[in-house]
Amino acid sequence: MGHGGGGAMSAELVENIFAPAFGGAQAALRDSAELTLGGARLAFSTDSFVVRPLFFPGGSIGDLAVNGTVNDLAMSGASATYLSCGVILEEGVEMALVGRVAQAMGAAARAAGVAVVTGDTKVVEAGHGDGIYLNTAGIGLIPPGVDLHPQRAVPGDVVIVSGEIGLHGVAIMSVREGLEFGVGISSDCAALGGLVTAMLAVTPDLHVLRDPTRGGVAAALNEIAAAAGVGVVLTERSIPVPPEVANACAILGLDPMYVANEGKLVAFVPREHAEAVLAAMRAHPLGARAAVIGECVAEHPGMVVARTALGGTRVVDLPLGEQLPRIC
Repeated sequence: MGHGGGGAMSAELVENIFAPAFGGAQAALRDSAELTLGGARLAFSTDSFVVRPLFFPGGSIGDLAVNGTVNDLAMSGASATYLSCGVILEEGVEMALVGRVAQAMGAAARAAGVAVVTGDTKVVEAGHGDGIYLNTAGIGLIPPGVDLHPQRAVPGDVVIVSGEIGLHGVAIMSVREGLEFGVGISSDCAALGGLVTAMLAVTPDLHVLRDPTRGGVAAALNEIAAAAGVGVVLTERSIPVPPEVANACAILGLDPMYVANEGKLVAFVPREHAEAVLAAMRAHPLGARAAVIGECVAEHPGMVVARTALGGTRVVDLPLGEQLPRIC
């Protein structure tokens, strides 16, 4: 299960098995591939969804299947245009449940301004699935002048997160395990295309965008630091963790930095544009709680560290696997 968690084990799987077999994977460290076709720059991405349970506070597997792929494309600066949908059903799953998932997908697609234009359906024997699995692939156009790559992070860049972290993972855990934390926690599942458009309207010269899903903010920052050969220094008290997530993580022995998100992004922004980009983010509903959480430095390349409230420093490692599997 750890190989599906978005951490070091996932990276080893891609680097040692899939990339060599496919002749090299250009998008291994990115949320989507960048392609040129007929003179147009396209972003292309695919994602599979095996979340359990299928419906949870704030969303469903249908919402994730649309928003997850839309967000992967948005991290390249592309506005998603078309999606495909592959559906794997387990024998015996109720048609009413399939209908609910389909309706959720349709509503999410309309909200994100994207069309589901092709698909496929397969059925596996009872006991060989988990009700419903989904796969979506998507394409979108990358605007001229936009060049978002993990390798573009440079010392001096300001690191911004678009809002409170950890909500999705804790929401899934609360319903899966029947835990009560004294307050309702809902997933942050959302399509980020509009937020990215608002940021690019300030300047197309954003360096890196990443949505911190599996492995959380810690995994995203470590991957970027390693790809660019830079260090990242975080100010721990500046990281927006909602009280309900902090309390739940304290009870369960989890670190919110490693908990999955489905409606947040991390941005590496040139310092001269950071204030204007942050203002544009806060003016958008999905970025109202955006915050500067750190900066890129030349020291300790490939490493992420956090300055604690007590004045010390701790290393924020790449997670080995996943604290909570099957979250997307």
